Amino acid sequence: MSGRITILYYGLWFAHPAIQLCIAALMLSRGQHRRFKYFFGYIVTQLVIFATVFLSRYGNGSVYMYIYWCSNAVSVAFGFGVIHEVFVDVFRSFHTLRDLGTVLFKWAGLVMLLVAGVVSISTNSSSMPPWMQAILTAQRCVRIVQVGLILFLLFFARYLGVSRRQQSFGIALGFGAFAVMELTLLSSLVGNHLVNPWMSIVNMTAYNASLVLWFSYLVVKSPARDAASTLLQTQRWEHSLSDIQHQSLPTNSLIPMFEGMVDRALSRTQPEFRSAPAESPTANARASAASAGGFESAAAARAGSRS
Repeated sequence: MSGRITILYYGLWFAHPAIQLCIAALMLSRGQHRRFKYFFGYIVTQLVIFATVFLSRYGNGSVYMYIYWCSNAVSVAFGFGVIHEVFVDVFRSFHTLRDLGTVLFKWAGLVMLLVAGVVSISTNSSSMPPWMQAILTAQRCVRIVQVGLILFLLFFARYLGVSRRQQSFGIALGFGAFAVMELTLLSSLVGNHLVNPWMSIVNMTAYNASLVLWFSYLVVKSPARDAASTLLQTQRWEHSLSDIQHQSLPTNSLIPMFEGMVDRALSRTQPEFRSAPAESPTANARASAASAGGFESAAAARAGSRS
């Protein structure tokens, strides 16, 4: 590299710990490290990683390689934890939806580990050991999930009463923007459109922009969530899922469970009718016969009872 490019490279690299140190100090002074524990842990971990990687850079090459890839694995783990932390903060007012999302995140993490393991075993690469290939695959999976999270918030923020000025939205926006840039750079590298050192310079510039974005969101006071802005449709989702969760259904039959889920979901979207009078024995017998006659007869009986 030329002298100017080298100065630019190291300037962008040393800007990482400087901004991260400001973010950590700001979170400690305002007590935000208790609300975003994984994000604070991610920032502190990045400071430790920078010091370790920088000191090992001028030592043994093999030691530097192991430290670099192990630090990437730690960053991937914290990055996935930050995604879940933002998700929990966004769904703080909807406990049932939050619990469902937590279960889905656990399964998503397991699937990513399985995908990383399968790719590392099936890929024949002489330049990269299988464990490095597994870390790289897991990192790309996390980047894709981060992009999906910010897209989810952009489209569904109004359903959840989440303002785009809130800190959780800013954290997701920073991760999502950097993930888009990193995936784009990987595509450019595969197509030989952009090579080092400019690829590293663009990548570090994008990460510094994300750090500045996080610092800006943490400096500005996050607006309180307005309960009136939460739409009734999301509350209906919460109540429907809560009813499904607490209903006692037979364990040996899945069809009644799914049929009940569909009926409750449809009933939530329709206006409530006035309660009907008690059914006569004849109507009860007719309903029993309809339920024994199959799905089509049951649907006809329900339509007749509603008319």
